[in-house]
Parts: sequence; C-alpha cells; structure tokens
Amino acid sequence: MDLNYSAEEEAFRQEVRTFLKEKFPQDIGDKTRAGKRYSNVDNGRWQAALYANGWDVPSWPVEHGGTNWTPVQADIFDEECFAVGAPRMVPFGTRLVGPVITNFGSDAQKKKYLPAIRNGDHFWCQGFSEPGAGSDLASLKTRAVLDGDEWVVNGQKTWTSSAQYANWIFCLVRTNTEVKNQEGISFLLIDMATPGVTVRPIVLISGEAPVNEVFLEDVRVPKENLVGEVDMGWTYAKFLLGNERTGIAGVGAGKADLVELKRIARVERKNGKPMIEDPLFQARLSRLEIDLKALELTNMRMLSEVGDGNPGAFASMLKIRGSELQQRFSELQMEATGAYALPWQQGPLEADWNGKAVGPDHAAPRAPLYYDRRKTTIYGGSTEVQKNIITKSLLGL
Repeated sequence: MDLNYSAEEEAFRQEVRTFLKEKFPQDIGDKTRAGKRYSNVDNGRWQAALYANGWDVPSWPVEHGGTNWTPVQADIFDEECFAVGAPRMVPFGTRLVGPVITNFGSDAQKKKYLPAIRNGDHFWCQGFSEPGAGSDLASLKTRAVLDGDEWVVNGQKTWTSSAQYANWIFCLVRTNTEVKNQEGISFLLIDMATPGVTVRPIVLISGEAPVNEVFLEDVRVPKENLVGEVDMGWTYAKFLLGNERTGIAGVGAGKADLVELKRIARVERKNGKPMIEDPLFQARLSRLEIDLKALELTNMRMLSEVGDGNPGAFASMLKIRGSELQQRFSELQMEATGAYALPWQQGPLEADWNGKAVGPDHAAPRAPLYYDRRKTTIYGGSTEVQKNIITKSLLGL
C-alpha cells in the first residue's frame, strides 16, 4: 500500500484550500480557534456555502448531488476543513438518513427528501436510542402499528441530539413482535410537526441542552414514509451506523487538537519553562502524536482496502481508537493549562461576551471540552459493543 499522496490528490488538496479561503465564513473559524460556541445558524451558513459549491453531500450518488470523490479525497477534504476551524457538519441529514434514502428509499422519497436535505429545508434528528435500549438498540420498544394508510406510532426516544431544531426525525420502530428483536424493526420518517410529537430538553451539567427526549403518542405517519421494506429496518440501521462510526474516528479533528495542544504547551509554564519543554509532558505528548499517526495510517489502510464498500470491523476499530484519542487530547490540554482549566466559565464561551476570563484566554473551553468528550466512548455504539463487533467479524466468535 502506497501511503504517499498522488499528484492528483495534492492538486485536489490545493483546490480545497482555495475554496476554504474564498468561501468558508471566517468568523466561524475565529470562534472555533477561540473556543467559542457557534450556533445552529452558523452550521446552516457553512452548509449553504458547501451546497453552493456542490460539496455538501460528497458521498451521495452523483445523480443526487454527490461529488464522486475517492475515499482519499473525502479524507483530505475533512482534514483541510478541520485545519481552518470549520465545524463538523451536522450529520443527521447529509451523512446518515440521506445515504439510507439513496440506497433503500423509493423514487418518491428520493425526490421529496434529498433536495430538502441539501438546501437546508429539512433539518433531521435521529430517533434510535430509548430508555433501556441504547447500546442494546435491538431491544427498542417504540411501536408502530399499521392502520389503513397510516402507521400509528407510540413510544419514547432519548438522547436525541438537536431535536429542538429538527423538523424531521428518522426513527427505528418495532413493527413485528412475533420474531426475534432484530427482525421486527422498521425505518420510518416522521414530520416533527405531527400531532403527538413532544420534545423535552435534557439539561446537562453544563447548563446546556444539546440532547432531548422525544415522546411519540398516537403519532400518525403516512404509510409511504416507511423506508424500504417492513421489518428490514435493522439492516438499514447497520448501514447507517457504519457511516456514523467511520466519521467518529476524526483524524482531521485530532490533528487540529494536536495543534491546539502544542500552542497551549508553548504558552503555559512549569518551573519557569514552557510546558512543552517538560520531559514528562513531552513523553505524553509524543505518545499521543504517535497514536494519532497510527490512527491516520489505519484510516488510510481502510480507505485503500475497502474503498467505497462496507467498512465492517474497520469502522468499529476507528470508532474505538478515535474516541479514546479525543478524550486523551482533552485531558492533556487540561493538564497543560493547569489550575485555570478547572473552572467552568460559561460567559467566555459566548461569541458576544465582553468580560474578562479567569486565567488565559485558552483556559475557558478546557473543562467544557473535557466533559463533552466523556460521551465519545458511548455514542455511535459503545466501546464494548464495538469490541463485540470486531470479535465476531475478525475472530468468528
């Protein structure tokens, strides 16, 4: 396997850099570098810039707006976006439900939903996890019963990211209770404005509510909103989760984390010297940089060997290691910052705040980032679940 980029790939990298220089909203990048929060409006502005350039859904089929990029080109694009501080695209429409519809949806569904995902008319959230059905997703209880030309849905979803902004939700629902769990699940598309849909925010320790509970009480969903075949939703969910887990590896995000960590370590001091000159800190930093490089090489190996196919166990490997590295970066950034990393300072995270933070400017985002990344080993399938997938796929157990 040749790990060097070809001339064509390097030319593509320059094309991406030119696009970002000319079209990426620089104020969003400024927020990212300063550790400020960006809003859902900012996410929409970034998606609009990508949409205008035809780069918003690179993995989709060309006839639906895809770019026909190679996996390596897609990886280069992600890396360059993170380098300038671009926010990670909200994945629910473009990376999750969109590919499911392009692969398994009807022609009518493709015509209705795909353009609306691209232009921002539809903002999606994901209705998978339930109380008692998170990592063991196949045990979900939300029930859908066919009544004439409508499905009647009752149940509850939880940890639903961005549900407060969404106008559509894609849900796994149980449509058959007479078969084993995985065989009785279907994939439904539900308008959030439908009577019986209630969203209740879950307030986290940070005071924010990025996740929600979604209650479904006698929600009537048109029969044609079923994706694919009845009771085949588990197959579609596995396809979707493969896409989600690969993206979670976040090699480009890791490289941006490394740059920030080194910046902090050059500013912060220990015994009169920059932290980056401390031998023990150097050893931990070097170990983390080596592990990030190993993740990058594993990712490139997957791109080379799997290409556009199903990543299978590779996706689980990348998800596990990527999650661990994200947590380690946040931990080492806190250590490099020292005691000023401990306070939870809400004000300095807001873009319009004019006060004075406690400690250096880079201190305020450290604690929120650390706590936020505690969840990376759970979402998208917990680490334990990923290890089971790897065991079954590679060892045949």
